[in-house]
Formats: sequence, C-alpha cells, structure tokens
Amino acid sequence: MSLENQTVAADLLLLEALKVSPQSSVAAFLLLLLIYIFILVSNVGLVVLIFCSRSLQQPMYLLLTNMCINDVFGATVTVPHILGDLLAVSSQRYIRYVDCAVQAFCVHLHASVSHTVLMIMAFDRYVAVCNPLRYAAVMTNRTVVKLSAAAWTSAFVLVAILVGLSVRLTRCRWVVFNPFCDNASLFKLSCQSVLINNIYGLGYTVVLLGSSISSITLTYLRIAVVCLSRKNHALNRRALQTCASHLTVYVIMMVSAFIIVVLHRFPQLSEHRKVASVLGHITLPVLNAVIYGLQIKEVRQKIKAA
Repeated sequence: MSLENQTVAADLLLLEALKVSPQSSVAAFLLLLLIYIFILVSNVGLVVLIFCSRSLQQPMYLLLTNMCINDVFGATVTVPHILGDLLAVSSQRYIRYVDCAVQAFCVHLHASVSHTVLMIMAFDRYVAVCNPLRYAAVMTNRTVVKLSAAAWTSAFVLVAILVGLSVRLTRCRWVVFNPFCDNASLFKLSCQSVLINNIYGLGYTVVLLGSSISSITLTYLRIAVVCLSRKNHALNRRALQTCASHLTVYVIMMVSAFIIVVLHRFPQLSEHRKVASVLGHITLPVLNAVIYGLQIKEVRQKIKAA
C-alpha cells in the first residue's frame, strides 16, 4: 500500500449507523426527510416573519430568532448525514477524521447555545414580569444583540476547548459507536490518558448545566413570587402564558439530555441510545417551532386563514 493510501486509510473512521432493516430504510428516510424539511421551513419562516413584521420587533421574538437559527444549525449538522447513511448500500459508513471533529464541535455548540439562549430568554421574561415599567429601558435592541453575542461566544469558547483537548490525542482506534460524531466519540478513539478530558468535560458540564439550571430555577421562583403577590389575574395569566412555553421547551431539552446520558451507562441499550440521540436533535427543533410559532398572533391567524 502506498504512503498516500495509508494516510487516507488512517484518516478514515468507521461510523456505526442505525440498525434499520432494508425494508424499513426507505420509510425511515422519508419520515426523517419530512421532519427535516419541516424544521427548515418552520424555523426559517419564523425568522423571516419576525424580521419582516414590525409588530414582532420585540426583544422576546428577536431572542427567539437565536433559537430558530440554532435549531436549523443543529439539525443540519446531523440529519443530512444520517439520511445519507439510511440510503447507503454498504453496511460500512466512513467519515474523515477532520469531518468527524468538525461535526463533534457543531453538535456540542448546538447543545451549548440551546442552554445559553434559554438562559437569556429567561432573563427577558424575568424583566418583563417583575420589572415591567423598566422593561423597555433594560431590554433595548443593543442589549438583545449583546446578550445574543454573549450566548454564542461563551458556548463557542467552551466547546472549542472541549473538542480541542480531544483532537490533540493520538488515535489507536477507528470505530465511532454512534450515528454521528461527538466529543466522547473523539477521545474514545485514543489509547492515551484522557484524564484532562474527563476533568474539563466534568467542569464544562457543571458550568453549563449548573448555570442553566440555577438561573432558570431562580428566575421562575422569582416570577412565581411576584405573580402570587400580585392580585391582577389578567397580568398573571399573560405572564404564565409567555413563561409556560419557555419552561416547557427547557424541561423537554433537559429530559431528552438526561435520557441520553442514562442510556450511555447501559452498553446493552446502545441501539436505544443511538435512536434517542437522533430524536434529541430533531424533537426540540420541531417543538420549538410549534410551541413558539403558535404563540405568535400572526402565525395563528395564517393557520386559521388556511
């Protein structure tokens, strides 16, 4: 084998695909394709609607565009690759190591941005409910831009370090036991010590989930106290309506992440874990579009007119 062929072979990884029977592969492909098209059309449609409608030029909806863009980004990172695997003739599906590292970075960036953006949206709801008279002064367009930039930048830096620590390792394995690449897939390819990876990974998880859970919990406890102390039922109903959608999305995201983490502990349930991983990347983008889309009056009116 020539040196060039050896280099190419060493750069290729074997990706473990979903176990779908030949009879079911076409149906699975069509279903996943329809879901992906819905994610693209609904989320991009919401972004266009928000930017084209003057009445929706509000901080809450401008922050929502971050979630829509992130959902399209997250689905595009994984779904097209899985669609290609479903139609592949060979049972062996290969991916270049560089592409695997890029995909892992994008997968974790999508997950991290979901948390940081939801934290900012919780802050927006806190100001709107607890300090309504100061809302216009606090949540200006400049503030929205700064908060959005902070959400993406902080997630980018955390994930860049996370994946960078895995890329630095030398490889002695070439099988990725997942339908797509993530950070765990990268450092499991190495026979070197991954102690630093585990320490930073734990710190990354504690910082991201700790700040996410604590900020969401404190925010909604404060909102609940304000609503209970206020006797205005109309305002309380409106506050509940705007906060319920945000809290529902957050709880679904946390539950799906928890299920995937738990399934990682049971090797005999690897197929269930792979399916859960794929569902985790398509369920939330679909629900975000539906939950937040139906909350926008213009969207409801268009649906009723149709």
